[in-house]
Amino acid sequence: RLRVPLALAALPAMAAGEDGPPAPQDAWGDFWLFRFLVNAAGYASIVVPGFLLIQYFKRKNYLETGRGICFPVIKSCVFGSEAKSAHQEDGSLPARAEPAESSTARQVFKLLFCAAGLQASYLTWGVLQERVMTRTYGATDTDPGEKFKDSQFLVFMNRILAFTVAGLYCALTKQPRHGAPMYKYSFASLSNILSSWCQYEALKYISFPTQVLAKASKVIPVMMMGKLVSRKSYEYWEYLTAALISVGVSMFLLSSAPNRHVSTVTTFSGVVLLAGYIVFDSFTSNWQDALFTYKMSPVQMMFGVNVFSCLFTVGSLLEQGALLESVRFMARHSEFTAHAVLLSVCSACGQLFIFYTISQFGAAVFTIIMTLRQAFAILLSCLIYGHTVTVVGGLGVALVFVALFLRVYARSRMKKRSKKLPPGESPVQKV
Repeated sequence: RLRVPLALAALPAMAAGEDGPPAPQDAWGDFWLFRFLVNAAGYASIVVPGFLLIQYFKRKNYLETGRGICFPVIKSCVFGSEAKSAHQEDGSLPARAEPAESSTARQVFKLLFCAAGLQASYLTWGVLQERVMTRTYGATDTDPGEKFKDSQFLVFMNRILAFTVAGLYCALTKQPRHGAPMYKYSFASLSNILSSWCQYEALKYISFPTQVLAKASKVIPVMMMGKLVSRKSYEYWEYLTAALISVGVSMFLLSSAPNRHVSTVTTFSGVVLLAGYIVFDSFTSNWQDALFTYKMSPVQMMFGVNVFSCLFTVGSLLEQGALLESVRFMARHSEFTAHAVLLSVCSACGQLFIFYTISQFGAAVFTIIMTLRQAFAILLSCLIYGHTVTVVGGLGVALVFVALFLRVYARSRMKKRSKKLPPGESPVQKV
């Protein structure tokens, strides 16, 4: 009779790759799948009642029959206030306005400012992310210290600051009249929360360089899904670069030395969490792309998504009692407090730099900057946290980034060529 409970209790330890049995009170609490299900249950306690309310107002035809002080709020949340607009050419952001007269020196300064802002924000964010999730706080000669375990609280910290920044920006600047039903932001918000949670949790099982390479290679499953599900066709260079990325990632993962540090060993849990990150992140970008058919600015999108992100995460944290526990951890470790706040500041500032860079220089320049950022992030992580990379692994990393730069170059060429096509022709679908 005791065999099944004992086997279940040992499962989290085996998934985490631990040698000894965990303490009974922490066995399931430290198992990532259990935490994922608990978080999902917390989100469902908010999503399900909201879904039922939306269906009720739609069946009741509230848009025609509703009156009273709550009517504008319900109309904005459930029905929206404006019809869809024509879809933007790039599918996500309004076309950038080219300045009539702008000196070369000023454009170079803007480009350097954008590049420096993106690099500083996301390199600092990556270093802090690895520090918070993989190192202990309060360690002394006699006390090994304790690790912070609740990834959802870090997601909440990031989203509450991003919500505040986006709200202030929208309040202080002129924005388009908002027309999208507010509830539609919740889908992108939920997938965004889950992708961020998977990203934080994955660092407990794999190294940061492995995580960065996995993000760079997510174009491969996107192309596979497009081919199988949507019957999309791709250019030859897209297949070539996808194959190069696959070979480069394989070289890096298979070049692990026998004495490699335990933090850099890819585990099954880490692979599953990375797959979850890629799936949820892909859904987020596609859903946001559909939402941009409404007239809105990128900062309005940032605000709408983060409103629901704050609602979901704080509701789930309160239901679990994890919010107070995380606050107590912050009170015990002032260093963690500084890291968590700086992590959130870098995340919010990075999003603003993304919007500004794309509006000023376009998506191609932005992609080049962020690709360089990924390469620098791997180098910085290896220098600070001592990750070892073999010669073959280094060649694999280089191959991945060469393929990414080839994609940027080929896509820019295809975009220029598509502008010269006759009105009746369209270029091949690209990812």
